[in-house]
Amino acid sequence: MRRLPLFPLPVVLFPGGPMPLHVFEPRYRQMVAHCVEGDRTFGLLYHDPDLEGPFLVEPGRVGCTAEILNYQPLPDGRSLVLVRGGERFEVEDGIESPNLYWECVATPYTDAGTPVPRSRRRRAIGLFYEVLEHVVGHPRPFPEIDEEAETAFQLAQAIRVDPAWQQRLLESRSEAERLEQVEGLLRAVLEAGPDVD
Repeated sequence: MRRLPLFPLPVVLFPGGPMPLHVFEPRYRQMVAHCVEGDRTFGLLYHDPDLEGPFLVEPGRVGCTAEILNYQPLPDGRSLVLVRGGERFEVEDGIESPNLYWECVATPYTDAGTPVPRSRRRRAIGLFYEVLEHVVGHPRPFPEIDEEAETAFQLAQAIRVDPAWQQRLLESRSEAERLEQVEGLLRAVLEAGPDVD
């Protein structure tokens, strides 16, 4: 268990994935300032206020830790931050504190199954490159996907589709299941053809 500052946003961060953030609300200015002075880590949770209303620190929510790689303060108090996804976590409980931002007690959120073989990952990567070549028009091999590491999260970070779909992927405890979900999406894109934006 660990104490973790929380940044709810209508986006999903995956382990290993980079994400630029523009920090402007006072509570998150304070949070980022405290993180930069500390271990440079906070928890990013998917939350869409237009669909879900005000944010609540509810037990069971799953997110991804975000490590601050680059912090650029701006003259008016805002900042530009580049983070990289770390480990998945699950909210155990909220923490009351004098800080403006939300905090929680978090526990690691890990897979229940075993990692898939490299050959299985390679198949998903091949399908992804096929989509890039025939639908999007990017030459292979862009972007580079590491078949030695968990592949579904890398592919989902590159695809950047519906955040609700991405959140379901983040919550899956099976790498094989995640690859099936990603491949299903990629096949649907291929079937739709090159007119897809």
